[in-house]
Parts: sequence; structure tokens; C-alpha cells
Amino acid sequence: MSSGFSEADLSALLQQFVTYPEQVWYAIAAFLFIVGCFQWGSFPITNGFHQKFSLRRIPLAVINFYRVVAFRWTLEIGQSYTLNMAEVFVTVAYITLLLTYAFINTTTVEGQKLDVIFWSNRIAMLASSQFPIVTALGTKNNLVSLVTGISYDKLNYIHRMMARTCFMLLCVHAVGEVVSSPYFHLSEASLHAGIIAMAAFFILIILSLRPVRTGAYELFFYIHFLGVLIFLVGGYFHTKGAYGSYWIWPSFVFWALDRFIRVVRLVAFNHSYFGFKSGAGTMDAATELLSEDVVRLRLRRPPHFHWSPGQTAYLTMPSVSTLPFEAHPFTIASFDSSSLSTEEPEDQSGRGENYGTQVLGSSAPFWKELVFLVNVHGGFTKKLKEVAATKGKAKVFVDGPYGPSPDLSSYDTCVFVAGGSGISYTLPVFLSVIEHVESVRKGKSSCKRVVFIWCIRKAEYVQWIEEALIKAVQLAPPSLTASIRIFNTGSPSTSQSIEEDSSLSNPTEKNRTHEQVVTRKDSLTSSMLVSLRGVRMESGRADLDALLKEEVSMTSGRMSVSVCGSQGIARAIRHTLRFPVSGPSSILSGGPSVTLYVESFGYA
Repeated sequence: MSSGFSEADLSALLQQFVTYPEQVWYAIAAFLFIVGCFQWGSFPITNGFHQKFSLRRIPLAVINFYRVVAFRWTLEIGQSYTLNMAEVFVTVAYITLLLTYAFINTTTVEGQKLDVIFWSNRIAMLASSQFPIVTALGTKNNLVSLVTGISYDKLNYIHRMMARTCFMLLCVHAVGEVVSSPYFHLSEASLHAGIIAMAAFFILIILSLRPVRTGAYELFFYIHFLGVLIFLVGGYFHTKGAYGSYWIWPSFVFWALDRFIRVVRLVAFNHSYFGFKSGAGTMDAATELLSEDVVRLRLRRPPHFHWSPGQTAYLTMPSVSTLPFEAHPFTIASFDSSSLSTEEPEDQSGRGENYGTQVLGSSAPFWKELVFLVNVHGGFTKKLKEVAATKGKAKVFVDGPYGPSPDLSSYDTCVFVAGGSGISYTLPVFLSVIEHVESVRKGKSSCKRVVFIWCIRKAEYVQWIEEALIKAVQLAPPSLTASIRIFNTGSPSTSQSIEEDSSLSNPTEKNRTHEQVVTRKDSLTSSMLVSLRGVRMESGRADLDALLKEEVSMTSGRMSVSVCGSQGIARAIRHTLRFPVSGPSSILSGGPSVTLYVESFGYA
């Protein structure tokens, strides 16, 4: 202890050990409450179908201004790393909050400012107080997601940011300890525990960097599990003598609770494997190599397992993974629909009564099975590709579903944009919109137009979802205009279509033209899909900027844009839907209120 540090200073420091971390928690809780109110209390504000300027649309203009600034203005680092302004604000605010509480009131009774004993010890206590929420944000079943309505995967950035901030604070604490106590007593057990904990934390920080995490996910997965355990145990014993361990033990509770919930769900959905019911093998997954970098998994839906469009599931495949309990997240590409799997579609194309039956039978996997489209990289997915090359089967344990499902029932126009296997997200949501409009024709759904844009490298990729698209187009009622645009980016920019009418017998839009595709003889695309009204296939890259601006110009009311693809696709759409397309002037003049949903490719 420094010569100028009195008993009064020590008493104040011990009091701050309790009050300052609590105040930080109050600030975080208040912020989460506000976010939750916006998420759960949001309600649709429509601007009608008027094209004249109106000040009554000011609230809607303010909402769209916030959306653009917070989520479409981005800080782009390199070609693959993007932070939106909401993430930047949360990062700066969180670091500022902790540093402020670390360095305020650090003047001793004798007048020494920024006394090292004050800030060195307090900063360690502040960091320790954050471990419970950092741990919770790293779990799949956490209270933060429940309160805010934000899925665990989108909170993962906050988890990493808070962990790195705590690591920075602990490094400052270590420097302060060296400055204030130059003579270490290495024989102290608490010091040993602290050094071991910091070493484990340092390794975790390095492995959490995106290039390392994506390039060696399995290595990250196992070392992360072991490193967190070592860090928390070491931190507990290091802080036990300083009354800080009560901030750490809740981390073990949150982690154990998440694991318990996941194990219960795993057993419930895969009970035939655990001897609770006969029928072993019902969860065997059929594998199919769709292309050099995409594998399709199909398995029978577990009993009582239901999901909503856009949700994900964790798959454990002991015969494929390095260790038997590896769990990898994948978006569920199929649609849990009773009406689509039981009802025969109306014959809207004039192809006879057997046409709908044929489509229903061949597209049954998208209604009755769990279907996953897996991007092949290295590690687990590379081994899965080897299994799929032989069309082998693999036992699968399913845990899920996780994540929210977008409710698009109140939008007038719904646009879906996908690149490659990004249809795992956009296809089921697209199907759900059509089913909802078809089943509630008397006003519950306001959707009048759906646009499905898919960018692929080869024309034969269409066969992945061809039957599902045929069924969807046939089910669309006359009141719904559906447009399917497929872009083959692996071919030169040449048109393969002739335009006739893009609407699906919509009496209110007779001025629009139907679009019908004329394919070349060497094309592998089935004529059933391309001959349907509203379907168009083109060669070359999609001009997403022009396509979205065209949809915005034709829409009045509310418009949703859902995208899943590469960072390049997400960036292009964010740039398009900034000002002035979604600006206050456009809203005040009767333009649509545009909501953007972005799902990016992740590691598995």
C-alpha cells in the first residue's frame, strides 16, 4: 500500500467495490430494458397509399431515419468485416462506462490524484462483475435474448466485445499491480491462480479473432470450452480473498443452466436413441452432394419438434465430427407446414389434375422433413462432404430450434434476396408468406407482392429447390403478385427471358407484364418451373441496387427486405436502402417504410 493511502481511503475503496459494479449493472439493465421495449413494443405505423407530402408521417420518418443510421450505416474493415453504427455505439458506450467508473473518485484523502491503488483494484472488480453477463451472452438459452428479443447469434458480437473489454481492464489491473507492488510474492496461491487465469484468457482472445475462429472452428470450439473453465476457476480463487468471487460463481450457474436445458431438449427430441422408444435409426440423416461446396442433409422430423421459418438447429453427428459431442449450427431450410403438406394445390397453370400431385410428392421433403444446406469449408463440413460423396447416412442429434422468426404478415411488399445456400433462410420465410396469404384471404395478411431473388453460380443449382418453388407459385392466390428472379452469375450477362406479364392474375395490376423464361437446350433447369408465370431466369450478376429501387418505387405502405448471403450482398443492399431511398424525405412524400432483415453466412 502506498504511503499516502490511509484507512479512510481503504474504507472508501471497499465501499466502491460494492457500489460501482452495482451501478454499472443498473445502467446495463436499464439499457436492456429500453431495447426490450423497442423490440417487443414495436407496432406497425402505416403511411397509407398516398403519394402527397404529409406531416402526419413524421413519426414514421423518424423511425426510418433511426433504422438507416443505426443499422445501415456501417464501419467497414477490409472486405469481410462490417460493424453497423448500433454496434459501434454500444461498443464505445460500454468501454466509456467501465473506464469512467474505473477512474472517477481516485483522489486520496491527502490529495493524490489517480492513485494507483484506487483504480488498479477497482478496475479488476469492475471486470469481475461483468463475467456473469459475458458468460450468459455466450450461451444459447440466456435471459438477455428473452428480454430483448434479439437472438443469441446476433448477441455474439456483444459477447466477444465485452470479453475483450474485460481482458483490457484486467491487463490494466496487472500493470497497476506491478507499479504499486514491485516485489511479487510468487508463493501466493491467489497470484498463481490469477496468472493462470490471465494466460487462459489471452489464448481465448487470440482464438476468438475471426480469421482464427473461422479457419479452425473445431480448435476454437474445444479450447474455448476448456479455456473458459480454467479462466473462471482461476478467477474465482484469485478474487476470493478480495471479496470479488461472488461476481464469478454465477457464471458457472448460467453455463450449467444452458447445458441442462440443451441436454433436456436433446433427449426429448432424440429419445429413440436413448432407449425411451423403439425405432432406433429414425434420426439417420441422408446426405447428398449438391455441388462441390454444398451438402444437403435430410432427416425425419423428431416427434414434437416444430420450428418457424428462419430458425436454426444444432446438429451433433458423432460419426462425422472429431469428438462425439460437437454441435454445429445450421439454418433449417425446410418449412414446418401442415397445410402445404396435406392440401393439394389449386391448378393455376392449366396443366391437368396430375400436375399438382406430382409436385406435392416430389417436394415433400420441404414440408415433412428437416432439410439443411451445408456450406463446405474445412474440418467437420469437409468430412461431411466425404460422406455425402458416397450418399452415406449419418446419425444426427438435433438441438433447437433457436433464433427468432421474422413476422412479415403486416408488410405490403416482401423482398427476399439470397446468394447460393442463403436460400436456407429466405426460402422457408418466402414459403411462409405465401402460405399465410393463401390461408387468410379475408384481411389478416396485408401482403400484396412477394419478390424472390436468388443469385447462383450454375443453372443446375435451381434443382435444389425447384419443386418447392413450383408448389409456392401454384399456391399463391390471385390477390398476390409473385415474382421469382434467378440470376446465374457463372454465365455472361445475357437475357434468357421474354416478358409477358409478371403478376399472378392480380386484377388490380393488369398493367404489369407476365414473365416467362425460354431456356437454352443445354440448360439443366426443368421446364416446369420456368414455364410458370412470374418466374424469370437471367445470366450475369444481379443489379441489386436497381432491383430494390424499382420495388421501392412501386410500393406504398410497408416493405420488408430479407437477405442472406455473402458480406458483399449484404453490403450492397445496406448501401441501397440508405438515404435517400429510405430517408425522411421519401417517407414524408408517401414512400414505403422499409425494414431490413440481414442473416449473414457464419462458421460451422
